[in-house]
Amino acid sequence: MIDLSRRLTAEALGTGLLVAAVVGSGIMAETLSTDVALALLANTIATGAILVVLISTLGPISGAHFNPAVSLVFALRRELPARDAGLYALVQIVGGVLGAIAAHAMFALPLVQASSTIRTGGAQWFSESVAAFGLVAIILAGVRFERKAVPMLVGLYITAAYWFTASTSFANPAVAIARSFTDTFSGIRPLDLPGFILAQVVGALVALALMTWLLRVPSGSDLPINPEDQS
Repeated sequence: MIDLSRRLTAEALGTGLLVAAVVGSGIMAETLSTDVALALLANTIATGAILVVLISTLGPISGAHFNPAVSLVFALRRELPARDAGLYALVQIVGGVLGAIAAHAMFALPLVQASSTIRTGGAQWFSESVAAFGLVAIILAGVRFERKAVPMLVGLYITAAYWFTASTSFANPAVAIARSFTDTFSGIRPLDLPGFILAQVVGALVALALMTWLLRVPSGSDLPINPEDQS
């Protein structure tokens, strides 16, 4: 296994670059267009694309979680030590905040900001539960059946979830925290963070429970389930 310091660096770097892409593309989109739908589309494409790149390149080092909820799931699956999962979450949060600051620096904005964008209410929280549920479900199924496709699966899922969830699919406590430090297109008011984070964790845990049952290997078999064998 790759040593912990390198894995933590990969997690911090990946989360930082992810947030820089989310915040930076939002700033660029808002600067170039007054059309909110077009700005969201630009933000979506940049986010989905950077996820494919980051997971492909940093996944072999750390697993490319970039998300405390994902690290929690792998800790509960006993595929990541609890201590490592806690450190993963810490560096993901720090990396994410630094990514937001870097985005501000690139656009000559105040480095540290507090978002004023209100994102709260039952629909928003449910959306975040659905977003996190889907993300974790896709990751677990992808790792089981099509590991090499996981970067593309995650990138495509988040691209879609930007548009089918009312919250635009944060699905990530570290990214949510980082986005509270930017008063730009992609921000979230710090006061609204607890509801988002709780919803994300709940969605991730529900996905873990369901997918543990759904992806269970048949008794006496070490092979993945082949749907054709069930006919």
